[in-house]
Amino acid sequence: MKNMDVKIIPLLMSLVLLVIFISPIPMGIFNIGNAVGILFSGTMSFIFLFWKPFTDFIKKLWSNPAGKIFLSITSVILAACVILAAVISVFMIKAANDPPPDENHTIVVLGCKVKDGRPSLMLKRRLDAAYEYLSEHENVKAVVSGGQGSDEVMSEAQCMRDYLVGKGIAPERIFMEDKSTSTEENLKFSGQIITSEGLPEKITLVTDAFHQCRAEMLAKNIGIDPYNISGYTSWYIVPVYWVREWFGIAYYAVLGNR
Repeated sequence: MKNMDVKIIPLLMSLVLLVIFISPIPMGIFNIGNAVGILFSGTMSFIFLFWKPFTDFIKKLWSNPAGKIFLSITSVILAACVILAAVISVFMIKAANDPPPDENHTIVVLGCKVKDGRPSLMLKRRLDAAYEYLSEHENVKAVVSGGQGSDEVMSEAQCMRDYLVGKGIAPERIFMEDKSTSTEENLKFSGQIITSEGLPEKITLVTDAFHQCRAEMLAKNIGIDPYNISGYTSWYIVPVYWVREWFGIAYYAVLGNR
């Protein structure tokens, strides 16, 4: 019974994790984060549910020389993946919030999905963070950055500008960059607007906490060393996007500069 109790706890934890990664799918959120999370938590649930057959299989495999090699290589790969994910997570946490020390900077709000002419929940949270900062620092100006997708009725930049103006931010404090289609273009094109309009060249990025690390990497690649302000992200979608960022950051670190 004691051994069974030990298995029940990790089984329940794995099942909860499985639900967390599945739950955003009905909301239209499905990416590599969901896929990997479902695969991992589903596999762990299966292992803990059938613990005795699983351990017997591992013992049998280990008794075979080829099986021993396979298990050893698999263990090394899994350990390397865990270590890499932990290291990336440390950098993500570090980059999540690095606010500017003064008002000599320009806010750049990175775009996100626009739904029926209104900001999606994630974009709204970014805008609320920008609004709060702009309200408290009246000398700071902002560039709202994001083009128009094929399924969007207006550019993300226009939607963001309308939202901030509607909440009381003076229109002359907001500059639109409405041509970009990626984070890299957000940064590049926003930088061009900042230069042409004579705005402070120091940049503060406003995006989700999980996205700050990769956005900062992209910024530094084009010569920008930004500060960061993060919008609130609903807890139940953080795991999905956090795992997705592991792959995005690893990909960019290896291939992004080529």
